[in-house]
Parts: sequence; C-alpha cells; structure tokens
Amino acid sequence: MGPEGKRLLNIVILGFGFMFMFTAFQTCGNIEQTVIKSFNSTEFHGSGYTSMAIIYGVFSASNLIAPSVVTVIGPQLSMFFSGLLYSGYIAMFIYPYTWIFYTASVFVGIGAAVLWTAQGNVLAINSTDSTIGRNSGIFWALLQFSLFFGNLYIYLAWHGHVHITDKDRQTVFISLTVISLVGCFLFFLIRKPDPESPPSEVTESLLPGESIESSSASSAPPSLCSQALDAFLKACKMFVTKEMLLLSVSIGYTGLELTFYSGVYGTCIGAMTRFGQDAKSLIGISGICIGVGEILGGGVFGMLNKSTRFGRNPVVLLGLITHFVAFYLIFLNIASDAPLAPEGGTDLQAYITPSIGVALLCSFLLGLGDSCFNTQLLSIIGFLFRDNSAPAFAVFKFIQSIMAALAFFYSNYLLLHWQLLILVVVGFLGSMSFFVAEWVAESSRRASDYDSI
Repeated sequence: MGPEGKRLLNIVILGFGFMFMFTAFQTCGNIEQTVIKSFNSTEFHGSGYTSMAIIYGVFSASNLIAPSVVTVIGPQLSMFFSGLLYSGYIAMFIYPYTWIFYTASVFVGIGAAVLWTAQGNVLAINSTDSTIGRNSGIFWALLQFSLFFGNLYIYLAWHGHVHITDKDRQTVFISLTVISLVGCFLFFLIRKPDPESPPSEVTESLLPGESIESSSASSAPPSLCSQALDAFLKACKMFVTKEMLLLSVSIGYTGLELTFYSGVYGTCIGAMTRFGQDAKSLIGISGICIGVGEILGGGVFGMLNKSTRFGRNPVVLLGLITHFVAFYLIFLNIASDAPLAPEGGTDLQAYITPSIGVALLCSFLLGLGDSCFNTQLLSIIGFLFRDNSAPAFAVFKFIQSIMAALAFFYSNYLLLHWQLLILVVVGFLGSMSFFVAEWVAESSRRASDYDSI
C-alpha cells in the first residue's frame, strides 16, 4: 500500500473508532434527560442538562492543556484513555448515583478535550492541502453514522414504551458501554504515515513517546516538559490570531446548535404528548433523521470534495438557510415549554397542529445544516493551521465546548422560543464571520500558489 493509501486507511480507522464510541455517547446524551425523568429511585437527583453543562464547561477549560497531553503521550494513547472515560460515564447509568454521575461528567470533560485535540492532530497529519476536504468529509460521515445505529437501537428497544423501566435502562446502557469500548481499541490500528519528504521544521508525532528532533542533528531533543509547555503557549497565541478570531463566532454557533440537536430537541419530542404513546421511541427516530442529514452533508461536501472547487462559503450559506428553516418549523410545531416539561409531557398547544412528519423533517435539516458548518470548519482550520494542528483544534474545541456548556445551562431555564432566537442571531453572525475568514484563507492559498511558481 502506498503512502496515500496508508493515510486514507488511517482516516477510515479513525472514523470507525469515533463511530463506535459516539454511537454509545451521542445516544446516551440524546436519551439521558428522558431516562433520568423515569428513574424509580428517589435517591437520584441529577439533571442531564446540568451534567452536559459540566462536561462542556470542563471540556472548554481542559482544551488549554490538551495539546500538552497529546504532545507527551501521543494521539493514539490520548484517544484510547479518553475513550475509557467516555465508557465509564455511559456505564454509570447502569446503577446510577448522583455523585458518581457528576464526577464522571468532570472526567468526560477532561477526556473530551484530549480526544478531540488528538483527532484533529491525526486528521492533519494524514492530510495534504488537496485531501483535507475529502478526509474531513470521510471522517465526519463515518462519525455521524453513530447517530443512525444508536438511535435505531433505541427506537427498536423502546417502541411502544410509555415508561422506561430499570431493566430497559440497564439493557440499553450495558450494550452502549460495550460498543464504546470497541471504539477505544480500534485506535490502536492507526499507523504512522510515511512522510512525503524530509521535514524541515518540527514535525508532529503520531506514535506515543516519539520525541521531536531539532533541526540540528547534534542538539539534544527537547524534554517532555518543554514540549508540553510549547504546545500550551502555541494554543494561547493561536487563540488571538486574526483567522481564529474570525472563526470563533461560527465555532461558537456549532456549540450552541450541538446542544440543541443532541439534547434539547430529543427531549422536546419525547415531551410532546400530542404525538401519542410512541413519543418516547420517536426520540430514536429523530436521532436517525439527524444522522441521515449529517451523513449526507459529510458525503456531498467532503467525500466528493466539491467545497474546494466552489469555495467553502456556499456550503456554510446552505447550512445557515437549512437551520433557519428548521428553527422556524420547530417554533411552529413544538410547544414552547417542551424543554422543561416533566416526564408526563406537555399538553400545551403549539402554533400549528403538531406533526410527527414535520418534527422528523426538522431533525434531518438540523443534521444537514450541522454537517455543512462542521465539515467546512474542519477543512479551513486544517488548511490554515496545518503546521500547528493540535493547538488549532484545541482552540476550536475550547470555543465550541464553552458555548455548548452555556447552552446546556440555559436549557434548564429558557422556553423553546428563546432558545431558537439565540440560535438564529448567533448563526447569522457566525456565518458572516466565516465568509470573511474564507476570503482570508483563499487569499493565503493564492499567495502560496504564486510563491511556488
């Protein structure tokens, strides 16, 4: 197998590892608030929204040290140990205790920062300027298959269930824990790609414990502590660059809408008593529709690599329009108190007669729009910061996660129409700032092309 084939295989293995892990974790996040409401134990007093706020809050802070961890132990071990923390969080729901629930949330937040920084590192190492768009799309499509498989299982397991019993919960979460562990071990199949040419600068390490040599063969390699400090300082400096500041608003928007489609919207559907007795199982179907939209977007705009021909801005504009249509239909179709309704659901009338078809169409549009934003953000960050990918993706996840934490926090208090208004305003501003960042990236690419003539 040639060097390009090895890199592509690494991307596919990376995608499958994340697919297994997030089949478990995203399904867990989609149903946990509904599951918590159905607990028979009066000793458990946790909140799914609060847990997710803790996860993303710790996630955001931990992104400041994540590049150092990845530099010291390498992305393979970083992803493996982080995956174990995800698996532990999921396993907690088998026999839940409030203190374990929130403690596990803290550890998952730390693990998430390391996991996604390592993922961005592997993606950049195995990509070139001409393949970063394709590889981002392949990874994103494989990742989003997790929404399809996990939620299909939830639909089949809970079909016709009005109340989720302890046995139902334990069966589901034992299965999800095993699936997550499978994904962890897949990361060991990733191999170091063959270099295209001898590196002239400091190169990024893939295998655990590999030291970074200086340009002078006679000088000693830097210590692990100096490598870790260097990665931390790079992340801090990168945060205030012009390109990252421009992208920060659109990155923040992806954090807000991540919270909405992965946690809030499923809870809203499950609370709509006007959807009938199958409202709980519709959470699974909604997740499948989100996954179909994510996979379609990742395939069309990543695997087919159309974005590099026409630029990234049209794809982001399509994502914005898609989301705005979805938000408007959700506003009309779902009762405003649905995010805050008790287990019995809400009987409040929406602006139109609630339609399951419209609700599932909105799920698809949410997924499609999300894939438009995320594939283009992965592509532009991988292009602009290819030489410093680990700090760049750490900053990306720092911004995204802190906004997701904020959104999970206010989801405990705000009615649906206020949450939608926030999404509309930030989505518009984020798209405008992305357009400017893309023009900067295109100018940089053209200048690079001229320099190579």
